[in-house]
Amino acid sequence: MSQFLNNFWTALSTENVGLVNLILIPATIIELSLFMCLFLIILNIKASKWKKLIYILATTCSALINRYIIPNPINVLVNYAFMLLFIKFIFRLNWLNSFVAILLSIFTSVLIIVPIENLYIMILGIDKHVFLNTPIHRLVYFTILYSSFFLFVMFIRRYKNIQFNLAILDTLDRRTLLMLILNLFIGFLTLCIQLITSVAYSHIVPAIINILNFVLLISFLILNIYNFSRIIKLAYTRRDLQNAEEYNKSLEILYDKVKGFQHDFNNIVYALDGYINDNDMVGLKTYFDGMKTDCKITNNLSILNPRIINNPGIYSLLNNKYFKAINLGVTFDIKYFIDLKEFHINTYEFSRILGILIDNAIEEAEKCEKKIVEIMFRKDFSVPRALIVIKNTYTNKDVDINEIFKKGFSSKENHFGIGLWEVKKYISKTKNLNLVTTKDNEFFKHELSIYD
Repeated sequence: MSQFLNNFWTALSTENVGLVNLILIPATIIELSLFMCLFLIILNIKASKWKKLIYILATTCSALINRYIIPNPINVLVNYAFMLLFIKFIFRLNWLNSFVAILLSIFTSVLIIVPIENLYIMILGIDKHVFLNTPIHRLVYFTILYSSFFLFVMFIRRYKNIQFNLAILDTLDRRTLLMLILNLFIGFLTLCIQLITSVAYSHIVPAIINILNFVLLISFLILNIYNFSRIIKLAYTRRDLQNAEEYNKSLEILYDKVKGFQHDFNNIVYALDGYINDNDMVGLKTYFDGMKTDCKITNNLSILNPRIINNPGIYSLLNNKYFKAINLGVTFDIKYFIDLKEFHINTYEFSRILGILIDNAIEEAEKCEKKIVEIMFRKDFSVPRALIVIKNTYTNKDVDINEIFKKGFSSKENHFGIGLWEVKKYISKTKNLNLVTTKDNEFFKHELSIYD
């Protein structure tokens, strides 16, 4: 037994590459699991156990294979590239959120892994080569590292107020998103290269340079985070100003309508009294229909309010489509009984879908004698889901509701039939969206469902 313990200790305390490689397998699994927990918590991502297991298996296999076939330190960069792809496609995040997840992992490496490794080597006064190839040093180092990492993750989980809700980024325009992604991509490459330099060549570079490099990395990260928040704030400020301008335009028209009603109130009452006294029900009905049209316009303008339609992107879209329809002589009736913030949907893609459906409805209604477009947003509590119904009058009663979604189909001159095909393509790959299209003798109708 004594001989066995001596042999065991000798194997642990002397350089043994084979045993270190065995230790690295569970260490890699633990490290990648902690990284995964960290970005899932901070980005507030809900994922099933199967997705988490697939991610751990995929990233572990990738890291272990890359370690043997790609020379160090290039394999570190390759590992992060694969992690980015796995995060994107396993957890179904967009590129921006995927880059943020990777940068969180690199930031944690810079903040925890690199300092602990350098401190361990400095305190014990050992060579980097000895540290990397001696099992006992690796075991002690991994125990300290992953205990610290675990406590850090538990701290993040406990204080949830530091979580980021990146769902708000879905409301940004494409140009701003591309700029943010480019910024994060450059930051990703910079941090990877600096991390490789810090880990692989720390034993060659003087300690003061390592400390300075670490301080500069932290400063770079803080500056990037600050710039990231500033870009988002500027984008939101620009959007809010645009919405305020559109709302002011609606208020100006609404004010003119109300003033008109106030000025003509006595005349309206006298006219109604005249029809009633003469028992002219036909004339009264005609007169009252005209009044209802004016009332509908006033009601629609009062609904076009950013406090009621509390999704800025959708508010701006509906406001623009309303004035487009009015300018074309199309009656545009809006009913809004929903809070879109309750439903998870990419605002950019949703606004594209809604824009295509409303544009088609306006263009078709414009051809009709009765030019009517009706849009209703409501919540269906029985399913549950958000239901957006778009109805319009139409001319071609023989239109095939299945053919209109095929690529290249169009009933309009100089159009290429891409819009509805794009709508169907996006909806088919989005799990919580569904579109049902029907028609009757008077109205063509789309029902777009957003499920919880």
